[in-house]
Amino acid sequence: MKIAFAASRTPVAQTARAALIGRYGDVPMEEAEVIVALGGDGFMLQTLHFTEKLSSAVYGMNRGTIGFLMNEYSESDLIDRLEAAEIERVNPLVMDATDSAGKSHQALAINEVSLLRTSAQAAKLRITVDGRLRMEELVCDGALVATPAGSTAYNYSAHGPVLPIGSDVLALTAVAAFRPRRWRGALLPKTATVRFDVLEADKRPVMAEADSRSFKNITSVVIRSNAEITHRILFDPGHGLEERLISEQFS
Repeated sequence: MKIAFAASRTPVAQTARAALIGRYGDVPMEEAEVIVALGGDGFMLQTLHFTEKLSSAVYGMNRGTIGFLMNEYSESDLIDRLEAAEIERVNPLVMDATDSAGKSHQALAINEVSLLRTSAQAAKLRITVDGRLRMEELVCDGALVATPAGSTAYNYSAHGPVLPIGSDVLALTAVAAFRPRRWRGALLPKTATVRFDVLEADKRPVMAEADSRSFKNITSVVIRSNAEITHRILFDPGHGLEERLISEQFS
């Protein structure tokens, strides 16, 4: 099996990479059947974005902290684990944001696209879904659209719903909504196109993030799922995303 090893910059991840390469060898990512990512969830997202045009599946081993997208680390039985691994397929979100200078910014997000206030003033957002105005004004710290794979990340911390991995649903979640008070958000079909317009953008500046890629002074954001890109993530049997999403709700 041709394996490419990628690791975050932390010493523990780099040490693990060196040990695994010494045991299993290493090939360029373009030639690999499987890419093994060593680090935490943030590095796993970076690896998925970096390899989105490759056909290789990505198998993560946790050398970070939480490791929700990762498998347990072990050096001794990697080939057997890769051969037995289950595949989860994930489509990313496409973000098209426009800033106050009229410049457009595009980015992909596997977990979520979020809008967050950047001043002491609360953000004011107008929400349109599939061309239909759904909320004239949401006063809040921010809002986000999350995929099922990302529903246990920032979305869950903002009290958004956990989505089954196979569901064709997106979560639209408010962050500290002030008006309408306690509005938590909505569940939308995966095919929906969501548009946020920032009201009073000069007085109430907002930034947009797509999996931690940040853009400041945003005036509008359009978000949709991209079915043309599919990330293949490998998990040990019985420890895939579906099981983790269910377990997270009972922890």
